[in-house]
Amino acid sequence: GYESETKMVTSDGGGGGKLRKVLGLGYWVQGFRCFPWLVVSFYLKDGLNVDPSTLQILQNSANLPMVGKPLYGLVSDSVYISGQHRVPYIAFGAFLQALSWIIIAISPSNISIFTISIYLLLSNLGASIAEVANDAIVAEMAKQSPSTTKHRQPSSSGNLQSFVWIAGSAGGVLGNLLGGIFIGRFQPQTMFLYFGLLLALQFLITISVPESSLGLPKSPSVGIRNQLSQLLVALRKPEIAYSISWFTASYAIIPALTGTMFFYQTQHLKINSSVLGISKVFGQATMLLWGIIYNQYFKSVPPRKLISAIQVTMAFFMISDFLFVRGFYRQMGVPDSLYVVIFSGFLEVLFFFKILPFSVLIAQMCPPGCEGSIMAFLMSSVALAFIVSGYLGVALASYIKITGSDFSGFPHALLIQAACTLVPTFWSSCIPDKVESKAKRKDS
Repeated sequence: GYESETKMVTSDGGGGGKLRKVLGLGYWVQGFRCFPWLVVSFYLKDGLNVDPSTLQILQNSANLPMVGKPLYGLVSDSVYISGQHRVPYIAFGAFLQALSWIIIAISPSNISIFTISIYLLLSNLGASIAEVANDAIVAEMAKQSPSTTKHRQPSSSGNLQSFVWIAGSAGGVLGNLLGGIFIGRFQPQTMFLYFGLLLALQFLITISVPESSLGLPKSPSVGIRNQLSQLLVALRKPEIAYSISWFTASYAIIPALTGTMFFYQTQHLKINSSVLGISKVFGQATMLLWGIIYNQYFKSVPPRKLISAIQVTMAFFMISDFLFVRGFYRQMGVPDSLYVVIFSGFLEVLFFFKILPFSVLIAQMCPPGCEGSIMAFLMSSVALAFIVSGYLGVALASYIKITGSDFSGFPHALLIQAACTLVPTFWSSCIPDKVESKAKRKDS
């Protein structure tokens, strides 16, 4: 029955081992995607000589396939392939990614910006399809956790989310570490080829695991039209609609200045690529640690309080970046490279910290049967918010007249960014605080 099946979330044998193998590998590989993407940033800057605004536009535009996640979620929820509706989509996503990166690897070194953009879009299409299926499995299994057995701890409802978060972060740590080491020793095409072969291996491993062995809850195929109807009904629920709206806006309202900061650190400060790699490793390591700390200590904290605290912390570190660009830390004797490794690396991943508690919250509110659709809609909204944030950052940098050689207005832009980050905290009441406690009352 379902009780024995869902115990797999905390076991290592049988179906639980296979579930963790599929999900662990899937999230680890997605975290490892930073390995080729770190190379892409340098390749666009040094190989194709793009400016900061163009770099940021290309990076954000490559994420456009992520906006289609609700469609992939609807298809995954309602269209079964040989009796399976999760594993085939994970495998197909891995195949698309492997194909795109291998093609980039064997393409001539003078590839055009347009051509490489098409391949990067294809890669992110595959990544988003795989992520939707992985997220749906997590939502299906984690939503059952509180009621599996009366002997389970109430706080275990986020165990699976924490597990995949840690797997993804571990992939990010290794990807950035190897990327920082290899970037000056291998050709970009070689690194793209290695990642493509890794994805091909994931594809082969995934198709070797039958979905029936994972013990997923059985739900009949209801068709895309009915699935869409269920999704719309779920999104009309005030607690879901308000929560996702606030969460999306909390990202979209922030003008991202990642491209400008990348050029400031590499062009103006002459920070070595290996230092940036170590910075990203430090950031991913804190994400890994966050998954462990959240699972141990913060699951009982009301979601609204925790997410708002993360939002305020983001603004604090942006003000710290303002002081960094003004030379404050340098005057105190702190080397630029040390600040970049610790503070820049941490701020980069801090944006993602609130996704973990929010995904746990949404998984608890998901109506049965449309977990994939809801989680896909959420991550699509976040992806769109990041794209809007990136374009706002380009507009802000252009308005203040920041270029690849003139960063005089950069401190002012960072202060505006910090102020925008604080704005959503005034409407944090959109996030419910009672959902987790309700689950606990059912469990007791």
